[in-house]
Amino acid sequence: MAKILFITFLFLLTPYAFSQKSVKNSHSLNSCTGGINIFEDGDFQLQFTGKKSSEKALEAYPSLSKINSENLIWVTYIAPKNGDLTFTASKKKGFVQMVIFEQDQKDICGEIAEGSAEIKRVYIGKESSMVGLDYSVDAGVMYSLSMKEGRKYQLLFATESEMKDKLYLQWRFIVGGNNQPQAKAESQIVDRRNDDFAPTFKIVVRDKETKDPIIANITIEGNKSLAGMYMGSDFMFNVERNSEVTIKCNAEGYFLNDLVEEVSSFDDQEIVLELERISAGKSMLLEEIEFVPGTSNITSASEPKLRRLKDFLALNASLEVEIQGHVFAIGDNSHAAQKVSEARAKRVMKYLIENGIDKSRLTAVGYGNTKPIYEEPKFFYEEQANRRVEIVVK
Repeated sequence: MAKILFITFLFLLTPYAFSQKSVKNSHSLNSCTGGINIFEDGDFQLQFTGKKSSEKALEAYPSLSKINSENLIWVTYIAPKNGDLTFTASKKKGFVQMVIFEQDQKDICGEIAEGSAEIKRVYIGKESSMVGLDYSVDAGVMYSLSMKEGRKYQLLFATESEMKDKLYLQWRFIVGGNNQPQAKAESQIVDRRNDDFAPTFKIVVRDKETKDPIIANITIEGNKSLAGMYMGSDFMFNVERNSEVTIKCNAEGYFLNDLVEEVSSFDDQEIVLELERISAGKSMLLEEIEFVPGTSNITSASEPKLRRLKDFLALNASLEVEIQGHVFAIGDNSHAAQKVSEARAKRVMKYLIENGIDKSRLTAVGYGNTKPIYEEPKFFYEEQANRRVEIVVK
């Protein structure tokens, strides 16, 4: 029996549209700025788009002229600790080339474009269907790369032009640079407080069902004293000023969990992030997918959530999904409601295709107002819940 996962998006209606073309140029998988973020160890399946990037990212490096820049996958990684990166990236046939850049200042893609990012490893041969890093070298596999905590690295993988095959990525980061990976702890405390007497802002990550701690990656945005990427299960901070922060949480084998929270510099606070394991019939709610009222035009505020979906599908290249559109309307399903729901589902599908997801994995279906979450909504949030897109992963 096929396994089915549900990813739900809410349609919040606002009057601001954005150019689909600009998103394509910025966040496609074959562009540096659209690079897939790897947050933790795991086995991933990426997919080449078979499309030529509009970027000229390698022109500043004459030594990379033999890299086939017409079909690329970019990957972004920030070292969680001091340690060594090891991985293998392989295809079933054909060749794979590899370049690894290290950030110089802050904008690694800009630095690559101007030629100032340092090349740490490069493999330009076309003899091997596997490249990588390890403690022992082989055809296509080079020595592991020692990384510094907090440093950003950009990896480029290239293959034959127009090929749309999968890249199988086995990713392992060795904390401290030992020859053997450390056992994964059940809990891991990250304490970034510098004043024991000041109020504490605490985030804990737990399994929704068992309540056990989960080692996860979280990214915090919106407050200078908190901003950053962290790995652990329990996080403690001091807050320098009141603000609204965005917290993004990822853990292997679990659905994503993002939220926006008000933080205070005057009171202790604890946020519990409960993550649900990916399994048949489970659903994940991602808010802030917004459309212009009565149309299928996506607003700029939706871009971060769409990119999260794109990254999820890119890292799980074996999944095929059905994009289901729903609208909120009173009464029987009208022709207009049906058409709008179909158009919105197709618009989400178009975004994914334009940004590197193979269209053969995607289908779009509209359901109008025939499948509401709330049969008789009484509140605005209930109306918004009915106005949604569901991504069904088979």
